[in-house]
Amino acid sequence: MELRNIAIIAHVDHGKTTLVDAMLKQAKALSRHDEGGERIMDSNDLERERGITILAKNTAVEWGGVKINIVDTPGHADFGGEVERALSMVDGVLLLVDAAEGPMPQTRFVLKKAIEAGLKPIVVINKVDKKDARPDEVLNETFDLMAELGASEEQLDFPYLYAIGREGAAWLGDQPKPDLTDLFETILKHIPAPQVAQGPFQLRVANLDYSNFLGKIALGKVHRGTVRKNQFVTIVGEHGQRDLKVVAVFTHRGLERLEVDEATPGDIVAIAGMEGVEIGDTIAAREAPEALPRLAVDEPTVSITVTPNTSPFAGREGKYVTSRQIRERLLKELETNVALRVIQVTPDTFELHGRGELHLSVLLETMRREGFEFSVGQPSVLFKEIEGQIQEPYEYLVVDVPEAKFGPVMEALGSRKAQMVHMEQESGRIRAEFTVPARALFGFRTMFLTLTAGEGVMSHNFHAYGPHVGSLETRTTGSAVAMEAGVAYAYSLYRLQERVNFFIEPGTEVYVGMIVGEHVRDNDLNVNVNINKKLTNVRAAGSDENIRLIPPRKFTLEEALEFLAPDELLEITPQSLRLRKRVLDPSQRKRAEAV
Repeated sequence: MELRNIAIIAHVDHGKTTLVDAMLKQAKALSRHDEGGERIMDSNDLERERGITILAKNTAVEWGGVKINIVDTPGHADFGGEVERALSMVDGVLLLVDAAEGPMPQTRFVLKKAIEAGLKPIVVINKVDKKDARPDEVLNETFDLMAELGASEEQLDFPYLYAIGREGAAWLGDQPKPDLTDLFETILKHIPAPQVAQGPFQLRVANLDYSNFLGKIALGKVHRGTVRKNQFVTIVGEHGQRDLKVVAVFTHRGLERLEVDEATPGDIVAIAGMEGVEIGDTIAAREAPEALPRLAVDEPTVSITVTPNTSPFAGREGKYVTSRQIRERLLKELETNVALRVIQVTPDTFELHGRGELHLSVLLETMRREGFEFSVGQPSVLFKEIEGQIQEPYEYLVVDVPEAKFGPVMEALGSRKAQMVHMEQESGRIRAEFTVPARALFGFRTMFLTLTAGEGVMSHNFHAYGPHVGSLETRTTGSAVAMEAGVAYAYSLYRLQERVNFFIEPGTEVYVGMIVGEHVRDNDLNVNVNINKKLTNVRAAGSDENIRLIPPRKFTLEEALEFLAPDELLEITPQSLRLRKRVLDPSQRKRAEAV
């Protein structure tokens, strides 16, 4: 059977996964059980909750007697390691662009990777049914972006379609059509069949999976030759060679893996029984153990420190609490997360290096759900020394805000050393593009939503390393810190709420050194939230105030990480997120500040 291998790439929320759903349904590649679902490819709980794709996934459909392997990729730059691995397996890309928003920072990121890999693009202008859709302008912007990123003449001569992914419709030209026939035909016509080299079996591992029955499963594109069940192969990795027996060979159809007798050249397959294999290793025939070039992944830019939980509430809610258990889990993550680095600084301290806050917070959230309990420090950026100068990572930031709210946003970004590179105004909104130090964006998203009253849209991705800009003030408020252990009372919270925006509610148990709220000034404030009103039998009309509490602010994991100061920790357990000071005792903190 003829083959086509494509990846679907786009900015977050431009409709990749929804379009893949429609392709699977119209090609009749789904079982009856899966047909009624939405965003079928987002199988991970976190993906469904957040509405984003985190892990690249493989599927396949048949159209006109040709098998089309499809890789659904993440749109967020923090998961760029997944995108790079996916692009190593395909021969072309389907680039989705929102007909209203146009190319966004992540569009630039994924498109740059595809152009560097020499892949042929097909452009799909999606969501053309939006009220503010501007498909022709967006098409021109996409062409300009490709030219700016150094696309070849062949890549610039791309076919383009208009689509409404939610309705499963895509068409060439001006006349809308009710299905995806034009899209499938364009893929068959413009995406080349895989280039297959002559010689014995060779496959580069681009992804890993695990089965309790079959062991470790390696996924990748067959570069040359064929492989069968029970055949002995050689793993060529960074640490030498070893022979293994193939337990089973699978290919993809819809959401299922189908066991086959033989893997054919050019197909994307899964090979079971590959214990100890790592992403980037080559699986080759024993008679010709030749390695393919290893996958190169962009360097991490953000770091975070993980330690076992040492608060007075340690061990109450978590199942795995020791440094040994945390270390084993982090090393296991390294097997599949190629963009992650783990450095053991001390027996109890681990430094994680990742592509961004979201990349690291997804790992922390996953560990939390698995029953781990630990503490993390404030995220920080990784500096580099280039030609004798200290340089830091910069982000490419795009904001889209109402005209009336642009002044405060511009002022906030100016204080964070952002440089505007482009601005345009249209129908009462301003879209501006900036380069800004990555560390300046820690905590900015919450401020941005406040400044724009929730009407602003912002997105960013890694731009480049640039000159170090010196000290930056990213947080202008202090913390309210509990000075007594016990249970919080409404009476205490009510008396303090003029000066403190609380994170806790009455009845919450607190310990000394736990952060219970945000002080409205820039200094920390020690507070006692455990005082209750003294009860007597004397009552006078109007002397008892009606206690009305402002609802507490509840953090997500990312928001809690953004709030942290250098001397603070976030305590993460399966049930709770608690902010605390590194040094719990108030008198010891005072002594440390004096020094």
